[in-house]
This record gives sequence, C-alpha cells and structure tokens, in this order.
Amino acid sequence: MVCQLRIYDIKQGQMDDWLKLFQEKVAPLHRKFDIPVRQTWVDHERSQFIWVREFVGTGTHQEQETRYTSSEERARVIGDEPKRFIEKMEVRVIEPVLQSARPDSAAH
Repeated sequence: MVCQLRIYDIKQGQMDDWLKLFQEKVAPLHRKFDIPVRQTWVDHERSQFIWVREFVGTGTHQEQETRYTSSEERARVIGDEPKRFIEKMEVRVIEPVLQSARPDSAAH
C-alpha cells in the first residue's frame, strides 16, 4: 500500500470554499480513479488542510497519479480551480510500518 500525505497551505479566509470544492469535486473524482481519500484534517491556526490519499489502482503510484492528473475528466471537472485556494503544497509518499491494534488481537 502506498499513500501520500498532502499538506496544503490554504489562503486566508478561503478554507470553507476549499472544503466545499474538495468534498464536492476533488474527493469524488479521486475515488473514481482508485485513489481514495483516507483521512482529512484542518489546522485552523496555520490555515492548513492535511489529507492522506491511497493508491489502490493498477500500476505504480506514479502511473496512477499521471492517469488522474492528465485525464480529460479532471481537466473538465476541476481544472485549475484548486490554485485559487492553495498557496503552498507539500507532498510526501508514505507507507505503513505497523498493523493497527485490533481488539481481537489483545493478549489474554
């Protein structure tokens, strides 16, 4: 499993509009391209939007990302709209190292 941790600095006063765009267009389109959004957070003090997306489709994560970013559908549905909100973007490729503790795996 390969994921990306993405940290966006959102322009002051634009967080609500960004969240609307993300919820209505960005996340659904990611799902359609087999890159589901796994978690989202907001750091209001820093005006940051933090999220994790997972690459579950075929091919490497780079190939999957290229399919998504170069698609006609992405250009039509989202286009350059995110640039109106994002001042800075940090992207890290991450992989899990520990399995989450499950209630049924506790020692007796």
